[in-house]
Amino acid sequence: MFVATVVLSIVLAALLVVSARGKLTHDATIMRIMRHVGASDRLVRVLAYLEIAGAVGLLVGLVGPLGWIGVLAGVGVVLYFLGALVAHLRVGDKNVVAPAVPLVLAVVVLALRSASA
Repeated sequence: MFVATVVLSIVLAALLVVSARGKLTHDATIMRIMRHVGASDRLVRVLAYLEIAGAVGLLVGLVGPLGWIGVLAGVGVVLYFLGALVAHLRVGDKNVVAPAVPLVLAVVVLALRSASA
């Protein structure tokens, strides 16, 4: 089960970093989505930093005695993607695959981490 936790944590961390990079570089596709859900430039930057913090926490939490950091990061990432899902639904966006898939992945990672913590 530890191998699955490591692999899925790394995949989720990579996804978070790629998303954060897109926000920080104002990638046109990502910014179109951010504008659609009503996110200001300042909020986009904050969201990017939260994603980076989540990625770092997930990776640091893989180190033996620091497992609790991974659990906390997992909770944060789940809450982040719940917020993203709500933001999409709030504006009537029916294409919720973008926040829903990482949300499911984050829940799985959190469950694996909680079981092994």
